[in-house]
Amino acid sequence: MLKQNSRLTHFANPAAHRENQYSDAQRDVLSVEKSVDVIANIKTWPAYSTTPLHSLSDMATDAGLAAIWYKDESERFGLKSFKALGGAYAVACQLQNLLEQRLGKRPSIADLLEGRLKEDVAEIVVTCATDGNHGRSVAWGAQMFGCGCIIYIHRDVSEGRKVAMEAFDAEVIRITGNYDESVRQAGADAKAHGRIIVSDTSYEGYMEVPKDVALGYTVMLAETVEQLDGEIPTHVFVQGGVGGLASAVAGYFWDLWGDRRPRFVVVEPEQANCLQLSAKAGEPVVVKGDLDTLMAGLACGEVSLLAWQILSNGADDFMTLSEDAIADTMSLLAKGYKGDPAIEAGESAVPGLAAAINARAQDTFAKALNLDAQSKVLVIGTEGATDPELYQQLVG
Repeated sequence: MLKQNSRLTHFANPAAHRENQYSDAQRDVLSVEKSVDVIANIKTWPAYSTTPLHSLSDMATDAGLAAIWYKDESERFGLKSFKALGGAYAVACQLQNLLEQRLGKRPSIADLLEGRLKEDVAEIVVTCATDGNHGRSVAWGAQMFGCGCIIYIHRDVSEGRKVAMEAFDAEVIRITGNYDESVRQAGADAKAHGRIIVSDTSYEGYMEVPKDVALGYTVMLAETVEQLDGEIPTHVFVQGGVGGLASAVAGYFWDLWGDRRPRFVVVEPEQANCLQLSAKAGEPVVVKGDLDTLMAGLACGEVSLLAWQILSNGADDFMTLSEDAIADTMSLLAKGYKGDPAIEAGESAVPGLAAAINARAQDTFAKALNLDAQSKVLVIGTEGATDPELYQQLVG
């Protein structure tokens, strides 16, 4: 059996029950119905193509699982991350909203792409805080649609990720605090200077834009359903962060498959487990401190309130994973495990896969999660080498 000896913790969500129905309030956050027009729209963007769903059959066999499916977002729109879908789509929606107010007519995204309102768009500035990938998507969207962009990053964001955002003509401002402090700084400056915040995390008084971000992610999920060709996974292991991705995955599949839905397992770093602690408390909990983790995209201490509306009873399990699993799992994928394809996976792409393999290899966790030789596991490979220098250090 394929074994890793990384440290895990597990909490079974007492609010999650198989008979739970996906509610109208949850559908207001994200639904299959709402996703239809969004998916059709994004598929018209330049350079759109479906990303691969790899079947890691040799890895699954040696891990003691029936199947491992890996949705590979390493080349999405050339930005190397699934977040290319969400941030850029939300930029387009905000431009449409503002221009409709100013001009009395709502422009189409085609109008924006083709520069029909170039002068009006150029006067608008969008902004956000980021660990890297969401900001890159917002910067790319701003450049694609023709507006200004200012991005805030925290002290631990690598120089490589900063440069990648600047390549899309964004002004990038680094603060000395952590991610959550960069969110607050971006918000304060946006209010002072009349900028539009395009954030992937929701908080009191800021709910609508993150819904657009999450709807952008449904492109990836609809592709996955088509690629599964009628199969329904027994388990989905998905990365945590503020909860935006995890809630989109859980909400979309729950709405689509109902009580046939997979078991949703949310995976977080040990030092940034705001979702797990929130599940234990039965309400959103803030994790304070440095949030120091190699899993840079998951270094988040505050739960997105919209995400929690879905995850509070839609996530079945919450797990934490130790740092030592990350480089090993990245290397397993980079080399191509036995006959499986070689995959470029960044440090925030692999926690779900690493947790699934580690949990299956440890009897306590395998029993708690009902992981066995009949289990079919879907994981979302959220990014490629978004920081090439760090990737080389970790994978070699």
